[in-house]
Amino acid sequence: MKRIPVSLGERSYEIVVGNGILSDLGKAISKLGLGCKQMIVSSERVWSLYGKVIQDSLVSSHFDVSVALVDDDEEAKSLHSVTAIFDRLLENELDRSSGILALGGGVIGDVAGFAAATFMRGLRLIQVPTTLLAQVDSSIGGKTGINHPKAKNLIGAFYQPTIVWSDISTIRTLPERELRSGLAEVIKYAIIADPELYQILASTLHTFPNLSSESVIEIISRCSSIKARVVEEDEKERGIRSILNYGHTVGHALETLTGYAHYSHGEAVAIGMKAAASISCELGFTSDETLELQERLIDTAHLPSRIDQPIKPTDILQQLKKDKKALGGRIRWVLPRTIGKVFLTDLVPTDTVLRVLKDMA
Repeated sequence: MKRIPVSLGERSYEIVVGNGILSDLGKAISKLGLGCKQMIVSSERVWSLYGKVIQDSLVSSHFDVSVALVDDDEEAKSLHSVTAIFDRLLENELDRSSGILALGGGVIGDVAGFAAATFMRGLRLIQVPTTLLAQVDSSIGGKTGINHPKAKNLIGAFYQPTIVWSDISTIRTLPERELRSGLAEVIKYAIIADPELYQILASTLHTFPNLSSESVIEIISRCSSIKARVVEEDEKERGIRSILNYGHTVGHALETLTGYAHYSHGEAVAIGMKAAASISCELGFTSDETLELQERLIDTAHLPSRIDQPIKPTDILQQLKKDKKALGGRIRWVLPRTIGKVFLTDLVPTDTVLRVLKDMA
């Protein structure tokens, strides 16, 4: 088991990464000063796999547990899902001392987190991520939110959890496509901040997740530590935290333009990373070697690096300008220099963007 602190003053918390630790959750959160009533928010599929062990763990630690089940596809990141959670919170009479436990992947974490941030102006939030993507990324750092039909993650709040409890045993039950989606975020961390992680992935990615538990814990902990350090430096994404959006600029546009139905998040991010590296290469900020090294990992993870939908580059460009990270209509890009080092810029010529997107179709 590894414990990674996220130091944010009174909003500080720990990320705990281990194997077979779900049954220990009740004891862990009983030490955090939460009230008696807890609500678990999950999906039917995840609940069928892990609901009983979590519920039993909380009940054995004398918590009064209720459950809200919502869908966990990207379309479920909506006000409808949040309202359904509100209804269950009211039915079960949770109060401001209560907590919401998000058991599931990124969608569940985002929706449950947004409900926790807004119900009675804030309930305690426990993140129990069950997907690789959620364990390395979305459960950490306090971003919660829902989609709008015209833009991804446009409605939300920064709301830090009380603890993040990552049990790596849960990723071994993931469908292959969902696992690959999470690997895109793992690759992202290697590219933006950790050349040593890149080397680890270069030699082990083809066997993931059938690595030893210690190796999987090490990879997830490295990613979690990178995010923790970035969040500590820039909690509200006013500067350096934007590097965590590497690949997400084009990725989010592709998700939106395909109605959140064609690409998984990780697949869209993989294509976005290829676009960002290609732009950086065209502008002379990075080398062909960096582009090739990144593409090697993307290929090993069986992730896409081309746009296979009939989407016009000009439509992608227009969607980029609607991104919440754009400022004054200028698109903010995260571009690589070398493996482990990226930079932020809004000085990317439009014709370069269009040319790269055209070449990727």
